This record gives sequence, structure tokens and C-alpha cells, in this order.
Amino acid sequence: MADASSASIALGDVVIVGGGCYGSFYAGQLLRARERGSATWRRLLVVDRDPGCRFAAELAAADDTELVVAEWGAFFDRYLAGAAPTSDPPDAIVPSPLMPHLMYEWLLRRARARWPGRLVEPRPVPLGPGTPYDAQAPDGTRYVSFADWLCPTHCVEPAICPVIRAPRTWEMGDAMEALVRRLDAVRRTAGPVLFTCRHRVYGVGMFDVGTVLHGDRVVADAGEAGRPTDVLVGTVSACHGAASLLHLGPSPDSLA
Repeated sequence: MADASSASIALGDVVIVGGGCYGSFYAGQLLRARERGSATWRRLLVVDRDPGCRFAAELAAADDTELVVAEWGAFFDRYLAGAAPTSDPPDAIVPSPLMPHLMYEWLLRRARARWPGRLVEPRPVPLGPGTPYDAQAPDGTRYVSFADWLCPTHCVEPAICPVIRAPRTWEMGDAMEALVRRLDAVRRTAGPVLFTCRHRVYGVGMFDVGTVLHGDRVVADAGEAGRPTDVLVGTVSACHGAASLLHLGPSPDSLA
């Protein structure tokens, strides 16, 4: 839903994941926000492997927008390699509700490059955060939600839930923090590294590129001692989340 009352925000690069129905909707909302003085940015990048995607057909001719034809993983490997930990205004990523756990996959690749002689692998989260919805996908990603109802499309997760018409008393980030404490009591677990999508303007949610780079630093610090460690990584909003463990085996030096 569009949030026409949002305060004006300034952004650097805005990277939208996917140029299909969701990505073109988000791009259109941002363009409307700019037209009405609610948002500015340096570049609007829409990343899709299909040069004929919906964004290309409908919105690519707009000023300061660019379709980047690339696989998402390959794009983020290049883009994040040159990104600054802090920028003013901030660079941001707009995820798709149906995208893979892309930033987790990037952290995994980064960790493998950092420690080529060490076991680095994805592992499922063995415990849930206690949410009404909790399901594990075949690839081990754990999908959780505080909603046991069908949420409105493009919900901005306001303080009053539009479905139950009562205050939203939950926050997925808090649940993930508590989950790390439970996991760490059983096996050394660091984090959580959370990519938290917040709705900023006209119904468009995003997280900062700086948050992603900070997550890479958390993984690096967790593995510095060379001991076996799990890092809980989640892509979350206030109500929903996808979580996985990034497992770091012992460093070769610690086994010598």
C-alpha cells in the first residue's frame, strides 16, 4: 500500500532485486515518491537477468533509472565489492518478497573466500523462534512469521496490524536475538546478522548496504579465533523472516 504521508528521504544508490511484478511496482512507487517530493536518490538500479522484464517494458525510460541485466548473485559480488561501509546519503537494497536468501548466500561466498582451507557451509536452524508459522525449506532455510493469517499485499507493517486491528506487539528482530541466546546455550553461536527490511516511503521496504557490509564483519569476527562457530543470519521484517546458520568449522591451525 502506498504511504503518501511518509517524510522525505534522501538515498544514494537504490538497488531493486528483480524487474518483474514486485520490482516494477517498487520502482513505480519510488518514482511517484520523487515526483511528489518525498524521495530523492542518486541512481535507481533494477537487477534482473531478463532484458525484457516488466520493468524494462514499463519504466526503464525514466530518468536516473537503469536496468542491470545480470544474475543476482553475480551482481552483488561485483557491487558490494566496491561499496562503502557508510555513505551519506545511504545506499539501499529493496528485496523481493519471493527472492532467495541472497545476502546470506553472499556472506557464505565471502566466508569461503576468506578461509579457503576451512569448512564453511550452510546449516539449518535447529530451533524456531516460537512463531505461529515455522517451516523449513528443502535447502534448510527456516521461514518464520508471527502471522497465522494472510497478510495484505505490500503491507507496511504499521503499529496497528491491519488484519487483527490491534497493536502489533511483536518484532522479528527481538525474536532472532532471543533465538541466538537459546542456540548459543547448546553450541557456540554468534549473531544474529539481520538484514531488516523497513518500509521507508510509499510502501517500499529496504535495508542499507552498510548493514550488509557490517554483517560480513560480524562473520569475520566470529571466525577469527578459529573455533567451530555458527552464525545466525536472517533476512527479516517486523513480522516475517528467513533464517539460516552459516557454519564455520575449525581453522587448520587450530587442528595442528
